[in-house]
Amino acid sequence: MCHPTDSRPPAAPVTTGSVAEEGRLEITAADGNRFGAFRAAPTAPNGRSVLLLPDRRGLHPFYEDLARRFAEAGFRTLVLDFYGRTAGLGSRDSAFDWATHMPLLEPAHVEADSAAAVAKLREWSNDPVFSVGFCLGGSYSWRLASAGLDLAGAVGFYGVPRFFGDRAEQLSAPLLMLLAGEDVVTTTDEFEAFTNGLDRAGKEHEMHVYEGAPHSFFDDAFADWQDACTDAWHRLLDFTARHGRGAAG
Repeated sequence: MCHPTDSRPPAAPVTTGSVAEEGRLEITAADGNRFGAFRAAPTAPNGRSVLLLPDRRGLHPFYEDLARRFAEAGFRTLVLDFYGRTAGLGSRDSAFDWATHMPLLEPAHVEADSAAAVAKLREWSNDPVFSVGFCLGGSYSWRLASAGLDLAGAVGFYGVPRFFGDRAEQLSAPLLMLLAGEDVVTTTDEFEAFTNGLDRAGKEHEMHVYEGAPHSFFDDAFADWQDACTDAWHRLLDFTARHGRGAAG
């Protein structure tokens, strides 16, 4: 399962300041879809921006909190909601029926909305942009590296390779995969096939498996996995620092 409704994300082990500005906004994609988003701006920018892609719950309060954690670490951050086309601009709290709307979500929808969200980030700064996603959003984060958005890199926590599809040849940015060793959603065979496809295409990728960790381990409530959360943060910070250098911005 994904995060329980009362879960909250772990803070970054390295912070540069606090949240200077935050709030919800509406964004319109090129196809006319209006969707909700949440922005968190840092007091001490680190020269990198992040587009957050949530799990199947959409723009749940967990991801608003996570946007704040990224801002505290210096990232200009925007998290989008997947369900504007089918659920409008309403709340995505514990009462939201994601199970009705998720089957209606198409890769083209995610890519169109992400393109509009990235454009919004670039209105605020010319920093290199990274996508970071979780579960469903992790899969789509990797896929966005093949969508012509000029990302500096794409990070996915316990994503599902089938949502990535056959896009390895089109990848134009490096991938970071942070995986749960005891993931009940995706098998090790699926990830082996996924990474073999990346290797055959000659695409840059890094993978780390947290042995024994459950799906959605990146949660402050999971006391047994705080070391894994801290390590994942460090890997993400290192990945974005390395690939942000020299990127457009």
